[in-house]
Formats: sequence, C-alpha cells, structure tokens
Amino acid sequence: MAPKKRQARSVARLAAVQALYQMEVSGAGAEIVVREFSDHRFDGDIEGQPLAEADEAFFGEIVRGVVGDQATIDKAIARRLAQGWRLERIDATLRAIFRAATFELSRRSDVPVEVVIDEYVEIAKSFFDGPEAGFVNGALDAIARDERA
Repeated sequence: MAPKKRQARSVARLAAVQALYQMEVSGAGAEIVVREFSDHRFDGDIEGQPLAEADEAFFGEIVRGVVGDQATIDKAIARRLAQGWRLERIDATLRAIFRAATFELSRRSDVPVEVVIDEYVEIAKSFFDGPEAGFVNGALDAIARDERA
C-alpha cells in the first residue's frame, strides 16, 4: 500500500475512534456523526496547519460497521477482558478503540493483524500516557487470535 494511502487510513482510524466516542457520549447516530466529520472536520486545519487527508470511505465503513454489528463486536471484546471486568467499566475512549479495532479484525481480513494492532496501539498512546497502550496491545492480540483463527 502506498505511504499516502497508509497515512489516510491512519487518519481515518483515529477519526473513527473519535466519532465512536462522540456518538457514545452524545447519543448521536452514525450517519449524523459521519456527515459532521465529512462536512466539518476532514480537510480542515489546526492552528493554520492542514490536517492530513483521511480515507473517508474507510472511516465511514468502520463507524457504520461498528454500529451495525456492535453486539457481536462487544461480545468478542468482553471474551478477552480480565475476569470480572465488564466492557461498561472501561474508559469510553478505550471502548471506542477496541470496537473499531475489533471491527477491522473481524470484518476486514484484507488488513493484516499486525497493522490493526499497531495502528490502534498508537492511537491509544495518543490518548493515554499510562499502561493503556499495553492493555490494548494484549487484548487486541487475543481478539485477533479469536477472529482470525
């Protein structure tokens, strides 16, 4: 995959995590949030610096896919949480990361497992300074074994 396309997918993954988080805290539906990102967030800038281009189709696929299959995705995540932990107890940002990554692991067999895990671990690092990235790495590795066995 060309570097520019890889970067566009990385941006799409980060935006998908942000969109899923936004949907959870605001109660907004997938189509409203996807449209908001397309109309107002992509092709924007931060402090005068243009944002990197996003693969908007890939972004939409992740967001809509998570929403459309959330019960199955949540079960796949819950199977790999430590005993006694429920998905609802996890930070909303981590839930969004797990859901987006699990969607890719279960529905996008064309994307290598290592890419999915690496990308979402990096996203976790962008939100958290503590052990969360290691938690994401371990859980996604186990989820990948389940989903891609």
